[in-house]
Amino acid sequence: MAREAKTIAIAGAGSIGCYVGGCLALAGRKVVLLARPRVEATLRKDGLRVSDLDGRDRRLAPEALSVTADPAAALAGADIVLVTVKSGATEEMTALIAAHARPEAVVVSLQNGVGNADRLRAGLAGRRVLAGMVPFNIVQSPDGEAPFRMHRASEGKVMVEDGVAGLAGLLDVEGLAVETHADMKAVLWGKLLMNLNNALVALSGLPLATELADRRWRLILAGQIGEALAAMKACGIQPARIAGLRPALLPKVLGLPDWMFRRLARRMLAIDPEARSSMWDDLQRGRPTEIGELQGAVLALAEKAGVPAPLTAGVLALVREAERQKRGSPGLAPEAVTPGRRSG
Repeated sequence: MAREAKTIAIAGAGSIGCYVGGCLALAGRKVVLLARPRVEATLRKDGLRVSDLDGRDRRLAPEALSVTADPAAALAGADIVLVTVKSGATEEMTALIAAHARPEAVVVSLQNGVGNADRLRAGLAGRRVLAGMVPFNIVQSPDGEAPFRMHRASEGKVMVEDGVAGLAGLLDVEGLAVETHADMKAVLWGKLLMNLNNALVALSGLPLATELADRRWRLILAGQIGEALAAMKACGIQPARIAGLRPALLPKVLGLPDWMFRRLARRMLAIDPEARSSMWDDLQRGRPTEIGELQGAVLALAEKAGVPAPLTAGVLALVREAERQKRGSPGLAPEAVTPGRRSG
């Protein structure tokens, strides 16, 4: 795949989309960002700042960015379409790609959850659609800060389904490590296990590093992971390793005393102190969360397998209530998430 000639459309210039698109543009790739009108106006006026946990802090001037709110303008000339919208917008983006992108364009889902690539394929019959996984957190600058800044606050390589020669090389640039993987189903289910923590960050209002450093919260995450693993085992799903650990070990590691966890789980704790979760950000902004694609996916699998998952169901219910309240994070203590359960 010749790098210079390929146009990459970022289908959803939110936090992940702007970070990925910014890194690609800084590396000289031909990138067009499909953004909401508000984001388009901000990027056209002030440009984009891209920083990361490794100390990079780079800026793209407005004239160095190609950004539009017009789906036809963004998608019509694209060779690669990176889908970075939230899961709730997958069907809408699928329709836009079907209407405006060329049939030979390669579509890559860089979204949370385990089913978005399949949902894209269902609406894009006959097209090449690949699953992908983004492992890191992006912290977006506060409203009003200029230029718009996207900060990668944790580590990890983006994984893309194998099948298109040269694709990883096209996307693998400074600040954005990308490699292919032959078993994306395992990767996505493995990532979902750790993404079950997104809801706990959202419910607590704590930064991710602070929340993970507290055994009371880790025990809630461990309980959810245990329920998910039981459902996966019953359905014959084998998730990939997480931070170098076999998934079956995660509940035990998460349940360790704080001092021991800090020593043994350094990779998990390699997180910028300001990082939270996209689900926390959604609650703060009064938007629907991806709880249905995360805890909801586990509950659907558990129901299919006839396996109980009461803790996961309780977490989902609390997030749904916070969505309805539209007051941001409820700032719950761990005991409020697991009433009647022992945390220690």
